[in-house]
Amino acid sequence: MLKKNLGILAVSLITLASCNSGKVGINANKDVVTTIDLVNVVDDKVQVEVNPGKFQTETATFNIPKTVPGTYSDDNYGQYIDGFKAYDYKGNEVAATRIDQNSWLIPNAKKVDKVSYWVNDTYDIENGDKSVVFSPAGSNILKDKNFVLNLHAFVGYFSGSEQYPYQIKVNYPKNLEGVTSLPKVVSEKETFNVDTFGARRYAEVTDNPIMYSEPDTASFQVNDMNITLSVYSPTGVYSAESLKGNIETMIKAQKEFLGKVDDTKQYTILLYLSTLSETDAGGFGALEHNTSTVVVLPEQMPKAAIEGALKDVVSHEFFHIVTPLRVHSEEIHYFDYNNPKMSQHLWMYEGVTEYFANLFQINQGLIDEEAFYKRINDKITNSRSRYNDALSFTEMSANILSDEYKDEYANVYEKGTLIAMVIDLTLRAESNGETGILDLMQKLSTTYGSEKPFKDDELFNKIIEFTTPELRSVIDTYIVGNTPIPYNDFLEKVGLELGETEVETGYFLNGQVPYIGADESTQEVFILPEGTLNSFLTNLGVQNGDVIDEINGVKYTLKNVYDLIGASRTWKVGDAITMTVKRNGEAKTLAGNITKPTTKGTGITVKDLPENSKEVQLRKAWLKN
Repeated sequence: MLKKNLGILAVSLITLASCNSGKVGINANKDVVTTIDLVNVVDDKVQVEVNPGKFQTETATFNIPKTVPGTYSDDNYGQYIDGFKAYDYKGNEVAATRIDQNSWLIPNAKKVDKVSYWVNDTYDIENGDKSVVFSPAGSNILKDKNFVLNLHAFVGYFSGSEQYPYQIKVNYPKNLEGVTSLPKVVSEKETFNVDTFGARRYAEVTDNPIMYSEPDTASFQVNDMNITLSVYSPTGVYSAESLKGNIETMIKAQKEFLGKVDDTKQYTILLYLSTLSETDAGGFGALEHNTSTVVVLPEQMPKAAIEGALKDVVSHEFFHIVTPLRVHSEEIHYFDYNNPKMSQHLWMYEGVTEYFANLFQINQGLIDEEAFYKRINDKITNSRSRYNDALSFTEMSANILSDEYKDEYANVYEKGTLIAMVIDLTLRAESNGETGILDLMQKLSTTYGSEKPFKDDELFNKIIEFTTPELRSVIDTYIVGNTPIPYNDFLEKVGLELGETEVETGYFLNGQVPYIGADESTQEVFILPEGTLNSFLTNLGVQNGDVIDEINGVKYTLKNVYDLIGASRTWKVGDAITMTVKRNGEAKTLAGNITKPTTKGTGITVKDLPENSKEVQLRKAWLKN
């Protein structure tokens, strides 16, 4: 799982109040006031109070989300709530009944002044009995040191009040600082160490994570956008300033690629580095929000690997400012957190986003064509080998929470990207290279925007209206239909073909398939006893079954095998390498130079065509315009 999101609103509080004037439930003229106490942590739990104002109905139901936008899974955040209680205006307890894992019914709602409850965090029980929440969508409570507040895990809502404004007051330890894109209404640091944030509706609450930790931030400006990076590194090995440079280069390139489609003013990156202990985060990647992202990575990763992961992960999350922020359906805009109806357009929300996250890198000169083709080829291979390739993508998307389709979700980052590429290539071919999918997203963004959702069933017609009738068969056959995509039919438009060739691998991984394993009893790291090795291992003299002892003087065991993978990502072709292995009980030293690892496989190759051919010119337009 990579990433995901929901929309920030540009409507004023006056307009919001008038829209809600006819709703039943709490008083629409008063904010829902929530207090989160990060100071008085008890048994690794944080107390939350929610004051909804005066109820106008006899009964009320309080909910903690079952699922949130971007996760596309049932995470049941109510499982982390203890001691839920409702109180009247005199402080007496009012009856409340838990009706399911995420909801509580209050029969005498008109008596209620507030509700309170205790929140467990997800990080330190990811290895326990509770259902695992993907770490970037989870929460951390580490008293006086770090609090990761994905607010959907802390702040609930009363049914019918999702469109009311919220005030969120956070009492925090004096040595910590909160970083978020959520607008701060009041900060009482000097006297009370209380931050008060404002949100226009509940969706904006869940869309803005906050991280409290000892101050370690770096900010920079890209055109009219301010970007803030906040880092929590338990041992202090990394700092925001040390990681800022590459992120700044990347986001400048992304802004240049997007052009006029983006007008976001603030973007926040919250980076949490895990110790990999039993009570720390173990799910690595990111969860997108409209103007921020939460990234979780292991602190043990070498700097080059951290920077590489941030480039790929954050670039994806950043492009969500296009979709679903500015282009999204009613299912996203009016998201039902406890009985969600899913949109059929995951191919766009995640697929187009991931496509842009790769395309911009070749477009802006951050990677070369060979690297780009490898990424596309990997996605073709993964989509065919790991998922059902003969599946309606719209049907899968609309039913992604069901048992039948939930295991297909990660294909949105594989085949979803390829669907975006096929659309792009079709549009380029039909316009002689003049326009592509970025132009389409610009038109959709102008037509809709963050405050105007589209109807799920009408998007494809709007796309045809903005582009070409030739796209209809692509949509009906390969997105709505269940026909596998014949990639060569589209790649040949730009002078490429998919076929047998030498394909690049990692030094110890071929995609997600490892060349190495580890023995838990001996802690030894070994080359798998069967399978064809890549050219690097073969040229060095490594054989199947060899036990790796040392590489360049560093001893490797099961405990630091992740370091080996991370270190290999920093290797440079031509550098000297020495590997000590045990073979049939005998120590052997293998020495040579690092070579690019390859193996036989299916890959994308460039056809030998004249420079002025239609295909070559179209390829240049596709990759560079």
